[in-house]
Amino acid sequence: MRVLIAGWSSVLHGEATAGDVLAVEAVTAHLTAGGHDVVRTWSPAMALAHRTRGPGWADAGYDDVDPAGFDAALWVCGPLTGEPVREFHERFAGLRRVAVGVSVLDAADPAVTGFHAVVPRDAAGADPQPDLAARPAVGAVDVVGVFLTHGQGEYGARRRHEAVSAAVGDWLGGLDVARLDLETRLDPRDWRMPARAGHVLAVVSRLDVVVTSRLHGLVLALRCGVPALAVDPVHGGGKVSAQAAAWGWPALLAAEDVDAGRLGEPFAWCRSPQGREAAAAAGRAAASAGDAQLAALTGALTGR
Repeated sequence: MRVLIAGWSSVLHGEATAGDVLAVEAVTAHLTAGGHDVVRTWSPAMALAHRTRGPGWADAGYDDVDPAGFDAALWVCGPLTGEPVREFHERFAGLRRVAVGVSVLDAADPAVTGFHAVVPRDAAGADPQPDLAARPAVGAVDVVGVFLTHGQGEYGARRRHEAVSAAVGDWLGGLDVARLDLETRLDPRDWRMPARAGHVLAVVSRLDVVVTSRLHGLVLALRCGVPALAVDPVHGGGKVSAQAAAWGWPALLAAEDVDAGRLGEPFAWCRSPQGREAAAAAGRAAASAGDAQLAALTGALTGR
């Protein structure tokens, strides 16, 4: 059969959650393994993240598909209620319609009764079932921590912070990675912020890569043995470049060199075995970081 898959991640202004998409992936994998030809449909926003074609399935915009090209239409995940579901029945009236992995709030709702079959995750009078999002269906994804700075007025006319942050942000948006917007700034009054320096280290140590225009984003990454793509937001080089030199760290871009085409190569190196080993070596060397400064401090205090 040729099967169309839809859900809340398909309709304009629908709420797309990670759970919705993982449920769609679980259903796609199951049907593809059964020999069916599957087309997953997405809202305009979600279509930006789903452009690839795999064996036995394809991605399409929900508003672009022709119902005449399918044998069945599925609604996957979410609450089975609301105008988008009722419109789904009208648009695909000539197809067999099945809902799976859904919550049935009212069995008499036309959004529910319009289906030929409903396989719920929870419904009145039925035993609840584990959500389909729990089913393994995706590969590993790198976790990338991002530390960007927008301040540093002390650099005056040499500041390129806004342009650098915009370029890095646009580039990051096109990567298939899990992105975390992080802060080195501490504030124990706000639960959204780290309260202690150890909280930042705990997060950084669990990352795969760091992307940073902050000096301490670079330093804390290397201390934790995590490769970092450092971008100096100061024209002609500032403290980020100086710190990269102090560590002998090669994954550095100057403010004047930042664009999507140049960010990719050092980022790929950070993710490579060579980059990971270089970061691990930096982490081992961190035990002696600052030895010369501390020795000079002792001499300065004693006048020797």
